[in-house]
Amino acid sequence: MTIRNWVKFFFTALIIGGVVTGILGLIVRWEFFSQYLSAGEYMEFLGAFLWMIFLGFTMSVVAQMGFFAYLTVHQFGVNLFRTLTLWNWVQLLIIAVVIFDLVFFRFKLTAGDTGRTVLYLTLLFSLLAVSIVTAYFKAKWTKKHTLISALFFMIVITTLEWLPALMVRSGNIDSWVTILLFPLLAVNAYQLLMLPKYNRQSDEDKARLDARKQARKSATAAKAK
Repeated sequence: MTIRNWVKFFFTALIIGGVVTGILGLIVRWEFFSQYLSAGEYMEFLGAFLWMIFLGFTMSVVAQMGFFAYLTVHQFGVNLFRTLTLWNWVQLLIIAVVIFDLVFFRFKLTAGDTGRTVLYLTLLFSLLAVSIVTAYFKAKWTKKHTLISALFFMIVITTLEWLPALMVRSGNIDSWVTILLFPLLAVNAYQLLMLPKYNRQSDEDKARLDARKQARKSATAAKAK
């Protein structure tokens, strides 16, 4: 990928993370934001909203680091297990383990807290639904064998990026767990689906650059004659 396309890729992902977190933060934590509006403290409201957007920028950077780390892990996995088929089975096993770990260890659901149980099961459904839809389009737009790898990235890597929020046990944690999941999903889906487009643009840019260089060389040689 060329530097220009990487910059476009990076800042688009950054904006997605900021916008999703800002909007979702207003919705999920409206009681917090509304107190500033009701008191006429508009600058404080703006400051809190900008802080939420900055948090989204941070989550976007985390997602991008996770994405490029996964590209390395994927290649390592293919080389380690020799065939893509075997590596896909390993990825499916890891996906199952991660989902099991989320439900039985990370969410810490209890029968006496129905509201919290519904919230976390909704978050799990959102994680799986977005992952399946993203993986479907990834396989449709590129190659069918990318389906399992796309699912692995969207479920396992997103969960790893989400894990620090899930491990906190104090404060208004349920709100933050909700807010932080969706920018990760949005940025990861964008990266997975749009990377081939930027790679193609980079190849086209390099081809045009090479053509211009060759044209200049030809023109210089013609003048020399």
